[in-house]
Amino acid sequence: MLQAFQEYYYLRLHKMHSFQPKISIDQKVGSFRLKTATNVKELKSAFQLRYEVFFNELKGVKNQKGWDIDQYDFLCDHLVIIDEKTNTVAATFRLNSSKFSNEFYSAREFHIDRILSQEGNKTELGRACIKKEYRKGVIISLLWKGIAEYMSKTQSQLLFGCASFQVKTARQAALLHRYFFENQKYTAEYFCPPTLAYKMPDFDAWAAHYKRNLNPNEISESELLTPSLCKSYLKMGAFLGGEPAWDEDFSCLDFFTVLQAEDLNRSLWKRLPSVS
Repeated sequence: MLQAFQEYYYLRLHKMHSFQPKISIDQKVGSFRLKTATNVKELKSAFQLRYEVFFNELKGVKNQKGWDIDQYDFLCDHLVIIDEKTNTVAATFRLNSSKFSNEFYSAREFHIDRILSQEGNKTELGRACIKKEYRKGVIISLLWKGIAEYMSKTQSQLLFGCASFQVKTARQAALLHRYFFENQKYTAEYFCPPTLAYKMPDFDAWAAHYKRNLNPNEISESELLTPSLCKSYLKMGAFLGGEPAWDEDFSCLDFFTVLQAEDLNRSLWKRLPSVS
């Protein structure tokens, strides 16, 4: 009941029916359309998909439908990938540019002043999710293509956000932290530790345990724990902010991630496969 009330409150407060995107994107690739959500139907479909993925699938909420909405949604643009064969929203993600906003979801979980103080515009990526039956290469490529175009249109130099891992123990969190350290995915320039409220219990003890080189089994476990979307992010040259945060609301681990526009622009979105 509380969730439904919050959803209704956000819709009324932010006058959803008058929502307009700040940046316009509309491209057709095969049977898919990549676009900025521009109307109530598209926004509702995006929020419903987020609920399906984050609540029904990941949190195990059974036999319920709803919308995943928070106070940041109406500061952002929402990109959707629509399968025009079935008129289905296959994926959605939100983008929040410093060109239009100074409030960011990531600041709840991490100390991000080091990022925001850097010159130029920045864009925050959040709430990225893909419908289960569409989790394949073409959709991920389209997602990155949309992000790259959005960054170009906002003249953003950095992309940042929270990469979520379905990890629930401090041991696994510390293992991943060490794994990324050994793969040189940290740099002092982007160091953003978690806020006190999102500090994972017992993380420090396990981090001390893993102050050594990982063995082959531990490396394999780390690779299995890393979601495909984050793997593609890292392949493009993304860095992580260091120690992860624990998101108790969604029972998942979040790593702060940062990607430079120039790395994105020369990466896999340019090699978008043909689709039909």
